[in-house]
Amino acid sequence: MAGRASSQARPRGRHSLRSRAFADELVRDAGVLPGTLVLDLGAGGGVLTRALADAGACVRAVELDAAALRQLETRFGADPRVEVVEGDATRLPFPEEPFTVVANLPFAAGTAILRRLLGDPAVQLRQLDAIVEWGLAEKRTVVWPSTLLACTWGAWYELRLVRRVPRACFAPPPSVDAAVLRATRRSEPLLPPAQAVAYEALLQRAFAAQAPLERVLPRGLVRRAAHELGFDPRATARDLDARQWARLYAAVRSATPRPRAAAARRRRGSRRSR
Repeated sequence: MAGRASSQARPRGRHSLRSRAFADELVRDAGVLPGTLVLDLGAGGGVLTRALADAGACVRAVELDAAALRQLETRFGADPRVEVVEGDATRLPFPEEPFTVVANLPFAAGTAILRRLLGDPAVQLRQLDAIVEWGLAEKRTVVWPSTLLACTWGAWYELRLVRRVPRACFAPPPSVDAAVLRATRRSEPLLPPAQAVAYEALLQRAFAAQAPLERVLPRGLVRRAAHELGFDPRATARDLDARQWARLYAAVRSATPRPRAAAARRRRGSRRSR
């Protein structure tokens, strides 16, 4: 049939939703309001795109596969609510204005896309409802043990595993179940966005060490923070949640001399020694 993506041409990790009714339910659960700019990343044949457009959203249906793009253009080429965009969601520039994502992400690229959306607080994402592999959603939302990405993203977003999506919901069915992962932007981030790079660097250092934090950071500082924040001073990076990590980062930053302040202290010390 013309405009229909063949199974041979299907990109790796792509599994389309079978049911329009299920797509409508996902859009309702996401709370999409009329006029909201919504990105459908990996739009495929447009099942979610149609549900989003019918909910009154301004939809950008992003797709890389040529056959799926032809199908989207056929279905939505004359629909003013939908803009069909040819692009790779792991590289595509995101809108400069606030936007939402409701998408059935390609399983093979799920983590890469989420890194781009959730890792940089400058991205104007307000909420994400993404269908991803069950294991990915579970790993990023589990209370313990923490992960590097969950603690990084958790500084800017509240992460929730909203619901299970059985493999029977897809065509072709994947080898594992899926889940809806929701990320809602915090009204007050856990730390200033300008400190995102330094915060992530500290997390990377601590998680890579795979050792008690008192061996990675100043022992006295860790012990004081452990007492104040309620964790074991012998804890490793994975034993702290995003809130505890944000406060521990703030303590480390406060205890670290700023370059100008350190230089001023050296000058004062030099004058006293003369």
